[in-house]
Amino acid sequence: MTESTVDRINGITPSALDLIGNTPLIALDRLWPGPGRLLAKCEFLNPTASLKDRSSYYMIAKAKESGQLKDGESVIEVTSGNQGGGIACVTAVMGHPFTVTMSKGNSPQRAIMMNALGANVILVDQVTGKPGNVTADDVAAAEETAMKIREETNAYYVDQFNNPTNCLAHYETTGPEIWRQTNGRIDAFLVGCGTGGCFVGTSKFLKEKNPNVRCFVVEPEGCQPIAGCTITKPLHLLQGSGYGCVPTLFDKKVYNDSISVSDEEAIEYRKLLGQKEGLFCGFTTGGNIAAAIKLLKSGQLPKDAWVVTILCDSGLKYPE
Repeated sequence: MTESTVDRINGITPSALDLIGNTPLIALDRLWPGPGRLLAKCEFLNPTASLKDRSSYYMIAKAKESGQLKDGESVIEVTSGNQGGGIACVTAVMGHPFTVTMSKGNSPQRAIMMNALGANVILVDQVTGKPGNVTADDVAAAEETAMKIREETNAYYVDQFNNPTNCLAHYETTGPEIWRQTNGRIDAFLVGCGTGGCFVGTSKFLKEKNPNVRCFVVEPEGCQPIAGCTITKPLHLLQGSGYGCVPTLFDKKVYNDSISVSDEEAIEYRKLLGQKEGLFCGFTTGGNIAAAIKLLKSGQLPKDAWVVTILCDSGLKYPE
């Protein structure tokens, strides 16, 4: 018997990478007692307390499998914080030096975490945003910095916004987990959209299982390009989503509609999630919960509908 086999029999986890995924699906019955039911994936229980650990592992592992990334080679990525944290975890375990560029508008707690995981964090000045509010221009500035470093170092660029493996991670893990945990009893799925990886991958799997499952994107009020609206409020609290453009990875074939939420609604439901369910999550999670309750109240679904959303990350990543 190998040491690895003995470890598994004894309940010893080989590495942090084995902690990614298979998160619980929790019933938010105290926050929403009905009609219908609101269920949520506890993605804050991943190693770096974020949904992005799933795609981070997939994008690095698949790059190594394909030979695009060789043992010991450097990695670079642009991030709003959560993807960078996930990649920092994965590259630390796999032995790859990692450099990440991030807008100064993202919460400093994320930079602290990435540094602690061994990443070289480069903070880039904002262009049109402000602290706590990151725009597409800010992301572009961080990307420009990353591209210069890539040219100088020949590091492997993860490219989360254009990497189809980002979607594959959720098609092969998040979607199947939700289907299994609900025993196929799901009427709607909704989540905010940054890169589009979680929405597209999860929705594709669920619709293949049941084409009647309705899939909604959560967009910040006034910043709803997927809904086809003019951008009137590019600055909002939902970090990591709502960049003011339709993501390259987005697939309208798995999309039913968009639900908008205001900053005030995101703040309110973030607080209610803590006060009624004992769960401390970020502002994007607050937006997801607000949108899910709007949907359950809207009359668009059967009265006994089950709606599933995502608790994206821990509230400890944000200043209060």
